[in-house]
Amino acid sequence: MADLNMFGLDVGIYGPLADPETVMGLAHFAEDVGFDSIWLADHVAFPASFESKYPFSATGNFPAPTNDPLFEPLAVMGILVGATSKIKLGTAVLIIPYRNPVLTARMLITLDQFSGGRIVLGAGVGWLREEFEALQTPDFKLRGKATDEYLDIFKAMCEGGEIGFEGQTYRFDPVQSVPGSFQKPHPPILIGGVSDPALRRIVRRGDGWLATALGREEMPERLAALRSISEAEGRNFSDIQLVYKLFLSPGEAKQGPFGGRDMGSGSEADIIDDLKSVIDAGFEKIIIRYRGADAEEQTRNLARFAEIIAPAL
Repeated sequence: MADLNMFGLDVGIYGPLADPETVMGLAHFAEDVGFDSIWLADHVAFPASFESKYPFSATGNFPAPTNDPLFEPLAVMGILVGATSKIKLGTAVLIIPYRNPVLTARMLITLDQFSGGRIVLGAGVGWLREEFEALQTPDFKLRGKATDEYLDIFKAMCEGGEIGFEGQTYRFDPVQSVPGSFQKPHPPILIGGVSDPALRRIVRRGDGWLATALGREEMPERLAALRSISEAEGRNFSDIQLVYKLFLSPGEAKQGPFGGRDMGSGSEADIIDDLKSVIDAGFEKIIIRYRGADAEEQTRNLARFAEIIAPAL
């Protein structure tokens, strides 16, 4: 039997149910019933139109309207730090090149201090070129390099003291970073993505992997690839935390982005089977996010998840 301590809840800060009352209600629900963590996805401002292709869809189409409500994750995290007392708070995932690395590091350090060490940094490189351009970030083509350097800056500033940096995408003369983070040497870093570069980033800079939109057929190969890269880099594979993010669509089964039934959709038996396949593959934690546009249905379905689905594992 699984308990809720192995599950995190993405509280949906963009989409049709992204409003303060709903998000706060979900955060309190997650802490009250015993979820391990609360998670916040990241977009800052969707372009009115864009040509970029969504990488987790066979068609490249983004699966939700871009004029739905949208909140910024670090701002929401600051509110939830004060609204909760014990549950962990993470990003799933923060697009690292979107924000100034020094400012972001100091914000996350502040949140980690005020929360007593409850912050988890889920980190990704991003895909929406037009959003990068709106934010005037480093060159979109250098987003992987920028992510690596910004993570190095984050780690250094979490250590505390006098910190300077000289890189390809960012540089600054020494500054004082005091205090460092509450968690030592830094809050856990989970790397998002399923590509080979993402897996290498996990091994070289991450504490764990946050896998999204990975079907059960792809899990064994990607996990084997991560193990192989770990061995080649001299990293102990067992030290890498494995976290999986699953979108819940109870009821009618939906077609997956690359064919077949979409994991997390269908009957409760289907969803239980999907969760068992994730656990059997080796993932230690699962983040769930409800897909839907009705707040009352979301409440009912998440209550049934806590009362029926999770205990069935």
